[in-house]
Amino acid sequence: MRALDTNVLARFFVDDADDAQAALQRPAAIAAVSERSFVSVTVLLELEWVMRGFYKLPAKDVSRVMRALASIEHITLEDRDVVLAAIDAFDKGLDFADALHVARSARASRFATFDRKLARRAKALALTPPVELLG
Repeated sequence: MRALDTNVLARFFVDDADDAQAALQRPAAIAAVSERSFVSVTVLLELEWVMRGFYKLPAKDVSRVMRALASIEHITLEDRDVVLAAIDAFDKGLDFADALHVARSARASRFATFDRKLARRAKALALTPPVELLG
């Protein structure tokens, strides 16, 4: 099993006809993703950032890509259930990184932050662990 990086996944999911290098790399990305592979949580975090920040994809498309990746049987996602919970929270308006941070903190009794928006949205979604606003 090989681990895949963000660029391989971006090339697989985004067909960027305006980028000559991406077009050259896409066949290799398709071949790599067709094999039994591992994707770490940090790669997923960066993939979301690339799709949102670089490619300017709307959240619904980012979510669709993440769910498609999770549905590929021969791809092992690190903390798959946690990632799916984070995607669910992302679909309900939470920032993906924040959703992942909270979801991966399940062993804690609280998740402390100074981010008012995160605390408000997490409370509305009744996330576990509860998000505690400091200050």
